[in-house]
Amino acid sequence: MRDYRYYQSLFSGIPKPFAFIDLDMLEENAQQVRLQSNGKQIRIASKSIRSVAILQHLLQLDECFTGLMCYSGPEVLHLCAHGMDQLLLGYPIWEKSWLEAIAGEVKNGRSITLMIDSLSHVEHVEQLARRTGVRLPVCLDVDMSSDLFGLYFGVWRSPIRSLEAARDVVRRIAASDHLYLDGIMGYEAQIAGVGDRYPRRFFKNTVIRLLKQHSVREIAERRAMLASELQKLGLSPRFVNGGGTGSLHLTGKEEAVTELTAGSGFYSPALFDYYQDFRFHPAAGFALEIVRQPAASIYTCAGGGYIASGAAGKDRLPLPYLPQKVKLLPNEGAGEVQTPILYRGTETLQLGDPVFFRHAKAGEICERFSRLYCVSGGKIVREVTTYRGDGLCTL
Repeated sequence: MRDYRYYQSLFSGIPKPFAFIDLDMLEENAQQVRLQSNGKQIRIASKSIRSVAILQHLLQLDECFTGLMCYSGPEVLHLCAHGMDQLLLGYPIWEKSWLEAIAGEVKNGRSITLMIDSLSHVEHVEQLARRTGVRLPVCLDVDMSSDLFGLYFGVWRSPIRSLEAARDVVRRIAASDHLYLDGIMGYEAQIAGVGDRYPRRFFKNTVIRLLKQHSVREIAERRAMLASELQKLGLSPRFVNGGGTGSLHLTGKEEAVTELTAGSGFYSPALFDYYQDFRFHPAAGFALEIVRQPAASIYTCAGGGYIASGAAGKDRLPLPYLPQKVKLLPNEGAGEVQTPILYRGTETLQLGDPVFFRHAKAGEICERFSRLYCVSGGKIVREVTTYRGDGLCTL
């Protein structure tokens, strides 16, 4: 673990605010991701990284890291322009200009798989493929949410919630001369993306753990049935994708799954402090400058209102990280132009000093900063751009 003086000294003279990646911790997190994968290949979720240079760094760490799961058409094209390959669209896209450009990349030999979850998607992509004269690979997104006693436990993604619904779409793909089924994906968001170790929430944590246990069994059965059905139809997709950082240790045990996806665990944002089954190192952070001291133990930083996506709540606020025992004020939180913090620790803070924060989610920090300082071995070793720094702003 790093202490306040370590980062304060390391970033001495760097204008604030700034964002950084601790490469030593990033690599330790990558090792932990690999160990949890049960020997499966790991596709990196680019939305949790949002920097071409950091994606390239991760892909070079171990041969288990193969390919990327992307989140938008323009992002795929941006990554292609940087020579990256083995790209899976994690979400459907409809915009024809993006699909045409991606089809052009596929025609030139790039491996890009489009996501679909309905007959409408199939027909739309098929029409584009026919017009451009290229046979396009597609992946079927299957809903992995659970329904227990009338409680919907999961997220609203794919409408494919039954074997029959999947069969209809798969048969339509198989009948097409312009598409082929390259993969199957099912993201168990209710396991991978839901914390179960929140402080002072014993009852809620217990309920979530019980729901997760039920959902894990149900999902494994559902994926196995789907794989069996594809075999009956004479189809052998190249991959069956599942998981997220929060469920690697479970999904990796499923025989039907051929590859896993991981993203947030590499940076380990603040929301990842609330999982019972694993711990990663905080590898990404940002620094704000103290510019006021309106009262004893109250220090006001410039900027800082970097709120995470999702249902609004305290856990979507950035987390003051260092010095230890620093806290946000409940009545102000993290503000657009200033963020006051309460600190009664042992460090002596002065105007101009940094306060280090962690974003609640992983890649969203890169939407606020154009560059990342990469540190290793107690020094800044390089400076890289984020997607924002590259001029990419799509979602």
